[in-house]
Amino acid sequence: MKKIWITFISVVSISFIILIWIGTEVYQTQPPIPETVIVKETQEILYTKEDIQIGQNVWESIGGMEVGSIWGHGSYVAPDWTADWIHKEATFMLEAWSQNDFNTNYEALDVEKKAALKARLIKDIKTNTFNESDKSITISESRLAAIKENIKHYTNIFSEGKEEYAIPKGALVDPEKLEQLNAFLFWTSWAASTNRPNEDYTYTSNWPHEPLIDNNITSDSLIWSGLSIVLLLLFIGILTYYYLLNHEKGELLSKPESDPLTNLKLFKSQKAILKYFIVISLLIGLQVILGIITVHYTVEGQAFFRFDLSSFLPYSITRTWHTQLAVFWIAATWLATGLFLAPMISGKEMKYQRFGINFLFIALIVIVLGSMMGEWLGVHQFLELTTNFYFGHQGYEYMDLGRFWQIFLGIGLVLWVVMVSRHIFYGISKKDESKHLLIILLISVMAIGMFFFSGLMYGENSTLPVINYWRWWLVHLWVEGFFEVFATVVIAYIFSRLKIISVKTAGRVSIASASIFLAGGIIGTLHHLYYSGTPVQAIALGATFSALEVVPLTLMGFEIRENWNLLKSKQWMQKYKWPIFFFIAVAFWNFVGAGIFGFLINPPIALYYIQGLNTTAVHAHTALFGVYGMLGMGFIIICLRFYSDRVWQNKKLKRAFWLLNIGLVAMVLLSLLPIGIIQAYTSITKGYSFARDADLLYSPTVQTLKWMRMIGDIIFSVGIFYFCWFTIDETIYNFKRKNIN
Repeated sequence: MKKIWITFISVVSISFIILIWIGTEVYQTQPPIPETVIVKETQEILYTKEDIQIGQNVWESIGGMEVGSIWGHGSYVAPDWTADWIHKEATFMLEAWSQNDFNTNYEALDVEKKAALKARLIKDIKTNTFNESDKSITISESRLAAIKENIKHYTNIFSEGKEEYAIPKGALVDPEKLEQLNAFLFWTSWAASTNRPNEDYTYTSNWPHEPLIDNNITSDSLIWSGLSIVLLLLFIGILTYYYLLNHEKGELLSKPESDPLTNLKLFKSQKAILKYFIVISLLIGLQVILGIITVHYTVEGQAFFRFDLSSFLPYSITRTWHTQLAVFWIAATWLATGLFLAPMISGKEMKYQRFGINFLFIALIVIVLGSMMGEWLGVHQFLELTTNFYFGHQGYEYMDLGRFWQIFLGIGLVLWVVMVSRHIFYGISKKDESKHLLIILLISVMAIGMFFFSGLMYGENSTLPVINYWRWWLVHLWVEGFFEVFATVVIAYIFSRLKIISVKTAGRVSIASASIFLAGGIIGTLHHLYYSGTPVQAIALGATFSALEVVPLTLMGFEIRENWNLLKSKQWMQKYKWPIFFFIAVAFWNFVGAGIFGFLINPPIALYYIQGLNTTAVHAHTALFGVYGMLGMGFIIICLRFYSDRVWQNKKLKRAFWLLNIGLVAMVLLSLLPIGIIQAYTSITKGYSFARDADLLYSPTVQTLKWMRMIGDIIFSVGIFYFCWFTIDETIYNFKRKNIN
């Protein structure tokens, strides 16, 4: 065990040193926000630093990443404002010069004249005019005219609304805020179209793909993409060899003839957990309803089957709540599971455990409802900008809730860590064979509490590269990193209690699995940051290590087989059929959703063209729900199975399981993936802005594919109904039970 622990500690330590080093580079090399933007010929000040920073706060207040995207991060209905601004600016300047110099449209010019104007455009736009001495940016009068045209265009969109973008009329009407919003949009486009000092690529490594200004994929992105694929193949071979060599070397254990947990001692605090499952079921149902409304906005931007809904619940709100509730209910499920298993680990009821559980339950409801109300008020512009930051809508996908609610949630997590950890500490103090398993469980529990606070590392006026850096610490490391370690250890602990595997083997496998996963997962966080105003090192390390994330997922077929064999090994295992089925689904979607669809967008060469397209939505749905959602559901079922004393009628669970999986497959194959492929082809052949343009997204073919999603959505929704029905029914039954031991 000593070697395994040394490996784990080394992997985690070295990985975080590298990740933090890249963070220092992000701070030092990020695109500058100028003190002034000056027109070269007239010395007129167009924008100030304050305009740009307040403009970012305005953008956050209207929904931020839930209304289109910036640098590819955000939602999919409205355009990517950066790519759209650059394309419109470039088109306007080329047309103006063509009319002025040749009295004709740009498209009517011959190849030589087009090339001459394009070269002029590239020099005007891509030349870095940032002055280090007075922190100013200089623009030409030609570019000023294009900027003013863009200002007019975007002011009209946000004030008058645009159905194709699911932006309602009156989304933003304050003239000063509209001016500041445009200042921020200009800055994001400037960073994405201006070369870094002494380099031939922009601050965003030439993202977005825009042929008019020669924003093409860089050699670094190509080289590191190729290397990542080579490393993927190499390490798949190494890990497969290691697995085949060692997977039979665990401690031999004869499986018991009857359920070892038949006489499991139950505690009053475990009964207090049951009410979480009812609330979680309601949150799942609400999330699905909001998802239905959100996806319908993609075909009917201002209404829901002709009912005008956008004035009260605009797309920015329904999508915010849809994604946020997913994180809330999945995290709540895992946290409730930790609290449920805690007394099983220690074998005793600890003081104030029930009080803590009830307090966290109330806190959960307050945070969910309070943050949702704050976001609604913020998007509808009822809150002043600073108030919006703390109580309203922060504007960043998966962490939209206001800073106050973040802090409140962080305090709740600290309490959760204390409540679970004291049971684990007690279990460790017994110094039996479970010691190593419990230590890695303790590490994952403490990491869940600690890494949530990475979301508090930026402030109201922090820059976009800095915010994105810390945002992915939370979304990737907290959710996809240490929660996954926690889940792995919990499943290993449950199987050891069922005497399917020995405690010693469970501990060894859990530590080794955590080492393998985190070896790619920690530094692999950087694959989200290739084109976010980050240095080229993010591409190199992100591409290399994100490829390693996929390696352990290739062995999921073995895990599926072993779980299936468990069910057939002893008759009493049928009692745990449906929890194991959900764990099998997790393994399947881990391979397909996180593995195949994750690697589809992971290499720089792929993400350069398809970031923020429906290919991202494919990965998001199959990984977030397919892996973490299914795992959460499996945890609920296993907890109810431990607590319940009756034989289950499996009809509801059977329908839920198959409908959820079939619905998710149909949703992806009939709609999301085909649309994503069409967008990817358009992005590669014409430019990124065309892939996000309403002309493509509202074309007959794409509209048909959007409607096709109804098939998968209906099947999936019925599955959700059956799962929630079973959970609520079983929970109510167990609430009424009085004869627990």
